[in-house]
Amino acid sequence: MRIMVVGAGGVGAAFAAIASRRPFFEQLVLADIDVDRARRAADRVGDPRIVAITLDASNAQAVTDAVIAHGSTIVLNAADPRFVVPIFDGCFAAGATYVDMAMSLSHPHPTDPWSQVGEKLGDYQFERSSQWEERGLLALGGMGVEPGLADVFARYAADHLFSSIDEIGVRDGSNMVVKGYDFAPTFSIWTTIEECLNPPVIWEKDRGWYTTEPFSEPETFVFPEGIGPVECVNVEHEEVLLVPRWVDCNRVTFKYGLGDEFIDVLRTLHKLGLDSTAPVTVRGQQVSPRDVVAACLPNPADLTDEIEGRTCAGTWVTGTGSDGAPKEVYLYHVADNAETLARDGAQAVVWQTALFPAVAMELIASGVWSGAGVLGPEAFDAVPFLDLVKGDYDSPWGIEIR
Repeated sequence: MRIMVVGAGGVGAAFAAIASRRPFFEQLVLADIDVDRARRAADRVGDPRIVAITLDASNAQAVTDAVIAHGSTIVLNAADPRFVVPIFDGCFAAGATYVDMAMSLSHPHPTDPWSQVGEKLGDYQFERSSQWEERGLLALGGMGVEPGLADVFARYAADHLFSSIDEIGVRDGSNMVVKGYDFAPTFSIWTTIEECLNPPVIWEKDRGWYTTEPFSEPETFVFPEGIGPVECVNVEHEEVLLVPRWVDCNRVTFKYGLGDEFIDVLRTLHKLGLDSTAPVTVRGQQVSPRDVVAACLPNPADLTDEIEGRTCAGTWVTGTGSDGAPKEVYLYHVADNAETLARDGAQAVVWQTALFPAVAMELIASGVWSGAGVLGPEAFDAVPFLDLVKGDYDSPWGIEIR
């Protein structure tokens, strides 16, 4: 397998470090518009299989040319969601397998955004699934941690823990703090604004997909391994668009533990128009307000030992067990910042996001996971994935019976 990773930021660099310990690939090309950043990431790993190149991910033809020039057979999109379409299209033209951790962007319903869906996350890709299938090409969408591992958990629960499922609810929370900053997100603020201020999507079997208002339906969810209770709210996320396509259930939700202060900041950015991606003119220069916000905050990839605590990603499932009795479980994975820094020099949130595409690629390389068309993680057998995570990748996951 010859890999190209598009984007050498926090997640791309962490992926390179994680994958470097495994023998399933012969070359890994780190491609970034800032080649110095890609070189630094490659140099930190020190694996001769890893090389760095310059690539403008906004240009589909440039992606195609780079993939062909380096003989890459699989591409991991580690850039932000704005670049999904050109990278996805570039891979198709090059005949390469495509993997991303966030799918093509949504666009709210033009007249009724808080109850009806418009263009959903991943719609652009799913509309082209038949073309990929006809060429025998695989595009694996949403294969990070959330989406990604959370979807694998949903498939595992359906296959091995339940006879029927009422709700699949992805729940994400942490007790992480960033020392020395009044406000410092541990993941891309650009992406966080996008998913938190867009209309959250919910799926119900008798209703289909519909939307609600941002930060709606708050609930206190108790996270394991010392994190404890965290208030979680509805947020737009790919799992709600992926799970119902392959897993039989009655309802799918995604809720994220943001905290009151974080929500207040996001609401203020929205009131001021600073969440907008549309360029505005400032002293003769065209700039995007959201890009300005991102530039003013610390780069999450550069936050290392300033972060203390743990982050938890998981899937809460309710329904009926194989014995006919009501059942409620939480399948989860916890990453401790001190541990991930010691292992790979990456903070916990980006490390956790980078781990699971590496596992998926290894399964694809071995032929354990195979398919054609645009598929989500739920389309594949969960057991070999979870066994590899806990085994060779030495990163245990857990199940709580609740």
